[in-house]
Amino acid sequence: MKRKGIFAMFALSLMMALGAAVVAMNWMQEQGGENEALADATEVVVAALQVPFGTTVQASDLKVVTMPRDVVPPSSFNDVESVVGRVSNQVIYPGEVVLEGRVSEHLGGSALAALLDPGKRAMSVRVDDVVGVAGFLLPGNRVDVLSTKRNGSGNDVESKTVLHNLKVLAVDQIASQERDGPVIVRAVTLEVATREAETLVKATQEGKVQLTLRNPLEKEEPSDLMAAQRAQLNVEEPKAVASASPAPRAATRTPVRRQVQVIRGTQSSMVSVRN
Repeated sequence: MKRKGIFAMFALSLMMALGAAVVAMNWMQEQGGENEALADATEVVVAALQVPFGTTVQASDLKVVTMPRDVVPPSSFNDVESVVGRVSNQVIYPGEVVLEGRVSEHLGGSALAALLDPGKRAMSVRVDDVVGVAGFLLPGNRVDVLSTKRNGSGNDVESKTVLHNLKVLAVDQIASQERDGPVIVRAVTLEVATREAETLVKATQEGKVQLTLRNPLEKEEPSDLMAAQRAQLNVEEPKAVASASPAPRAATRTPVRRQVQVIRGTQSSMVSVRN
């Protein structure tokens, strides 16, 4: 009986030792998997709060999270300081990864200046409830500019679209896209190139301008856009210089000599004839 008790205790101890070994092995494998996962992860800057359009990004708007390296976008940031001070050119929502294309460098001055594309200028136009499309314009919309003026002292009115597909940067002093309903504004700021700015100034001085709201999916541009701008600025269309080519010379015809045999009675002779 005593031997049976010793044998049972030995078997129980062996089973407990094997169980402890299995638990330890599983724990070591889990730790190794976590270490591998941490080694394959990287830090990414995401938005902690909603960042409105056209505002300067603050440190309190951001946070850093750890994500697997293979799902991180290539244009993201891994340091909060590299994002602070930039201007958001689109609304950034909480939890969204901050991408380089969503924030612009701000080198001083108005935050609106950082939203301009290279080579573009910001220009404001005075509007009313009609010109401003009844208050339905929002920053980020695209508009065409229609110019209307009277010809001479008569009642003839000429209207034509002089500018196409201009980006609305701000309405009044609001650059945010977050708005629930239409608001009547007094000025609209548009993004224009240098020549487009000249056309717009001339149109506002000569008559009245009207803004027409475009469908954001419409990308086609009319072929006579530059012609309309030249007409508004009274600039002649450049004429192509044709290269003077020498007039073709008339081909000289070489006379062909032919011989004809003439038979008179019993006599024959050869006579040369020119063709």
